[in-house]
Parts: sequence; structure tokens; C-alpha cells
Amino acid sequence: MDTLLLRKVAIDTYKENVAYLHRDCKLYRSEGFQALNKIEITDQQSGQSIIALLNIVDDDCITAPDELGLCEQAFGQLAAREGIPVLVAHAPIPESIRCIHRKIAGESLAQEDYLGIARDIAANRYSKIEIAAFLVACSELGLERDEVLYLTRAMIETGRRLDWSEPLVVDKHCIGGLPGNRTTMLIVPIVAAHGMLIPKTSSRAITSPAGTADTMEVLARVELTPDKLHEIVRSQRACLSWGGTASLAPVDDILISVERPLLMDSPGQLVASILAKKAAAGATHLIIDIPIGPTAKVRDRNSGLALRKLFEYVSDQLGLVLEVVFTDGRQPVGRGIGPVLEARDVMQVLENDPLAPHDLREKALQLAGRILEFDPDVRGGGGYAIAREILESGRALDKMQAIIHAQGRNPDPPQLAHLRYDVTASRDGVVTAIDNLQLAHIARLTGAPMAKGAGVDLQHKLGDTVRAGEPLYSIYAEFQADYRFAREAAEKASGVTVE
Repeated sequence: MDTLLLRKVAIDTYKENVAYLHRDCKLYRSEGFQALNKIEITDQQSGQSIIALLNIVDDDCITAPDELGLCEQAFGQLAAREGIPVLVAHAPIPESIRCIHRKIAGESLAQEDYLGIARDIAANRYSKIEIAAFLVACSELGLERDEVLYLTRAMIETGRRLDWSEPLVVDKHCIGGLPGNRTTMLIVPIVAAHGMLIPKTSSRAITSPAGTADTMEVLARVELTPDKLHEIVRSQRACLSWGGTASLAPVDDILISVERPLLMDSPGQLVASILAKKAAAGATHLIIDIPIGPTAKVRDRNSGLALRKLFEYVSDQLGLVLEVVFTDGRQPVGRGIGPVLEARDVMQVLENDPLAPHDLREKALQLAGRILEFDPDVRGGGGYAIAREILESGRALDKMQAIIHAQGRNPDPPQLAHLRYDVTASRDGVVTAIDNLQLAHIARLTGAPMAKGAGVDLQHKLGDTVRAGEPLYSIYAEFQADYRFAREAAEKASGVTVE
């Protein structure tokens, strides 16, 4: 078998192993390689091998004819040095691919099937095309409740699982779909200030303008090693970190990387994703926030009840104590939509600023109170008053500052984007409806969450009286192209109804 010299190619392929072969390489035609083939690369010295998707290049600056280039992720996984000879061969077809074919054909899969799929995805034996086929099959054909359980268990078993050696480890998660809903960043310091353990590992945005990790990153470092995460949680009783670096249910992160561009978030995958992450993070008690509204993920109470039953079934099988809370999903929570704007709202609430958004404060206190009631020393119904006292006394702010310091304060926090456009009311009247989906879409067009200072800042909410020409919300963008796209979208459909 012929060898090629290994070369690192400085390209971030976002959770997909990609290899680069020159079109004039002697192996290109002799071995029958084609673009998008999967190949196996083996370090002769260590015996370590990886699977990668093949790209063919015509530029010697990327890869010479006697070299094999690997993207940053694949190069790191092979853990070899540049210039060494590596063996290149066609990759074997993963055994679990047959399970995906069966799912596409409409069959229900067993626990071992999902475990095999998860193991192969974790080992990077799947291309994103194959992962997309799996996700679409699960979404369009649906998952039975036992299949959701099997997928959840498979994602847990193929990653790291934290054990805090405590009987009560609490967590909270919102299913998403509600812009500006940054209650987690208020709940965590409140609960930790009470003394309960709440190691919060959060995701980055999937289909929204910001996730908790994106917003927390405005204030502090969120990419923590497992050892650092443990150290912070032990000292502060909490953290607010990105879950991707802790290797908790890593298959879920890979699935999310495919779901994001497809804007997919089916109920079965949503439940499996959330509960796998929570169980892997060592949670014993969990609050799930399901906002209900005409433009939220869950549109009506019946759909919410069905989702609650699925959450309860899977969590019960996993041994998690879970409570589902239905909340108002008719409009965004807080004023800001986008990392910098949402971080501003959070800090205003923690600082007891009179200008702080009341709805964000109230929702955070309600949810924090429910979590505090997991504490056997807190009387049922008494959690809200304790949460409010912790916030108003400044203890929550002190705890948040301690968490920020422990994780590493952002030395150069991003600022609000400089390009601004005000979307104004076309008539006098009252705000009667706010379209969450449209406002989230506009905020994403501004560049959020990648451009942390971009987003949408609401001046009015449901029930507010406005006059013609008065700003309904402001659009902020860092780049002219994003500014133009967002402005055009807002002018076509503002997402705010005034009657």
C-alpha cells in the first residue's frame, strides 16, 4: 500500500473530518478515489487511524501531489506530526448504516441499533450527508417514545458522564424558540447563592440568534476543560459553560452541527438532546421550561402536554426527577435579542436596575423558585420568596461576579454594533402581536450570534400603546451586508402588529 506525507490544512470544517488529495496524486486514479469518498488514514508508526471525507484539490498551496492534507479537527484526532508517511485506503462502510436504511424504510429501531449509530457518529465514521439522512428519517417518520429513550441512552453512553457525588444536583433547560429568554443566567447565580449545586453546561445557538453559552461568552470564558469545570463547580457551586468542551454527549453536538443549517428541531430529537446532556452533566433534578404561543416552538397546550409526557417518560426511565413548567411564549422575553443585548438585560436584572426588563426578572424568579423547592428544607410554595430575597439583597450579583471571575472574565468584551436602524410603527395603536420567528430571523440576519454585538432591541411589548413613527425596535449590525439584509426583512415584515 502506498503512503503519502501528512500535511495540516488550516481549515475549520466544523465537526467533520475532511482530507485533501491533489488531483495529480498517484493514488487519485490508481485507487479509484473520488471527491466525497470516505477514506481511512493510518499513522504507520502509532497505528492510529481516522476516517475522513475526501476533497480533491488543484492547488499545490493546499496539498502537493505527494501529500495528504487534513483539516484541523482530523489532524488533531490523528495526533501525528506533519511530514510523516501515512497509509490511505478506502474506508469500510459503517455497520450501522444498515440501521439508517431500515429507519428510512419506516422501521422502528432497537436500543442496540441506536447505540451502534451513536458509536459510529462519535468515531467520525459518518459524513454529514449520512447524518442528515438519519436526522431527516427520524424527523419525518417520527420516533416512538422508546426510540427517543434509546437515542438518549446512546448519546449518554458514547460520551463522558460527570458524577458530583451529591444526592441533589439541579439543572434547568428551556426548549428554545423564544428570543431573549436568558433566564438561565439569572437562575444559576440565584440557586448557587442558596447553596444548591447547579453545574450548567449550555449549548450555543442552533436556530436562534443566541444561546446561553453565546451570551455568557460576552462576560466570561465558556470553553472550560473538564478539570477546570470541576474546579469551578466545587468552589462556586455552579458554572455557566459551553458543554462542547466537556465531552458530554458529544454525538449530540455533531447532530446539532447538521440540524443548525437545516433548521431542524423535531420533538423526539429535542427531548433526546436535552435529557442526554442533562444526565451526562450529572443532574438529578431538572426543570424544563416549555413556552407556549402562536409563534413559539410549541403552539398550543395540547402539543405542550404531549411533549411533557415524552419528557416525563424518558426522564423517569433515566432516573431523573423532572418537572415541566408551561410559560408564556407569545413574545420575546426581555428586550435584547443577540448576545451583547441579552447580556445587558441579564446584568440589569442582577444589579436591580430600575430599567431592567420586568418580564425577564419575573420569569427567572418563578423558575428559580421552583428549583429551590427541590431542596427538602424549602417549603412548597416558598421558593419564590427566597429567590427574590437572594436577588434583591445583591447575593445573586455577587455570585454571578464570582462565577465570571472563576471562569475568566472577558478582557475585551464585545460592544453593541455601530450600524443601527429603527423599525417604526406605521400607525397609532396598541401592540397586539409579536412574531417570535420573524424577530429571531431578523436578528440572525444582523449577524447574531457570530457577531456578538448584533441583534434586535425591543422598545415595545404586547399591550403597549404606540404612535405612528415611534420606534418598535432597533436593529444593530456590524457589517453593511448584514445591516441591509436585516433592514430589508424588517421592512417587508416587521413582526410586530399594531392595531
